[in-house]
Amino acid sequence: MAKTDVLTLAILGILRDQPLHGYQIRKRLGAELGPFRALSYGSLYPCLRRMVEAGLIEASGEEPAGSSSASSRRARIAYSLTDPGRSRLSEELANAGASSWDDDAFDVRFSLFAHTDAATRLRILEGRRSRLSERLEEVSDGLKRMHERHDAYTAELQRHGLEQVEREVQWLDRLIENERSARGGENNGSAPADH
Repeated sequence: MAKTDVLTLAILGILRDQPLHGYQIRKRLGAELGPFRALSYGSLYPCLRRMVEAGLIEASGEEPAGSSSASSRRARIAYSLTDPGRSRLSEELANAGASSWDDDAFDVRFSLFAHTDAATRLRILEGRRSRLSERLEEVSDGLKRMHERHDAYTAELQRHGLEQVEREVQWLDRLIENERSARGGENNGSAPADH
């Protein structure tokens, strides 16, 4: 999934429940999604414009009389999902392909788990864990080789990266266990486990 497509998915997810102004969309993306904290209006508004042109969202509102400021105009335009936008969001939420657990897309997909079915959530978590397990092995091997050839600071940076991946794998293990427990509880008529 290209970064633009990830941004499109994030915007579709944020607009799922209510129309929002561009500023509100940017603020919600920053609050909910770490990778988008530095999202500029220069990235957001072209994406919104493409989404309007594609019929995924619609813009409503008007520029205030006597105002020529772009920021004033943007503050008055609310964006909302169209039926094709809702369909696209549903399709994306049902997709558990490799792109859904890539670094660029995983946080966005995870933020939409409340609207994703349990089987798809589990496939995405397991895919992410598998990807990180491969990375863990690569980083561990690289750290062993690097220790012999590089300075202590470079080796420390590699160790730091290894620890981050290890922590995320542990976190994913807990989430996967919770998802499996919840599915077992649903099959037995019990309440799902807390997440």
